[in-house]
Amino acid sequence: KQWYQRRVAITAGITNNLRRFSNFLNMADISDDQMAEYKDAFSLFDKRGDNCIDTVQLGDVLRALGQNPTEAEVKKARTDCEASGQKRIAFETFLPIYLSVQRNAPNYSAKDYIEGLRVFDKEGNGTISSAELRHVLTTLGEPMEDKEVDDLISGYEDSQGCVNYEDLIRMLTIKE
Repeated sequence: KQWYQRRVAITAGITNNLRRFSNFLNMADISDDQMAEYKDAFSLFDKRGDNCIDTVQLGDVLRALGQNPTEAEVKKARTDCEASGQKRIAFETFLPIYLSVQRNAPNYSAKDYIEGLRVFDKEGNGTISSAELRHVLTTLGEPMEDKEVDDLISGYEDSQGCVNYEDLIRMLTIKE
């Protein structure tokens, strides 16, 4: 029995070291400019000046850095931090979380989104009704709030209450 417990402990230690090494390799790929950008965004959320953020701000910081984590991913990261007794985390703790979210992010193209919305294009003319788009965005996947949908389609709705989804997606996927 002791042999088995020792083996389990050694295996857990090796697994933990492999995770750290994997994160180290990912961090080694980060340029100085990228690291400065990440630290700057992180520091914007540091309200106490102690180089830490509240765990409830994880999703906001990730999104400020251009990631789009699901609420489940944010909740898991928060739960992991809080399980170890952390209500506030330092940048050094945040960076591996950011890299994990970045690594696991789906890489959809504008074409993928356009094809997904084409299902709702009954006329086949590149538009869908704003009411139907609103319904899709507020009920499927991670639902958006009505105000978010209003902000999103503002300026893209025509006089018939339709949205050219191809133009909308192209605007949303433009790389700055």
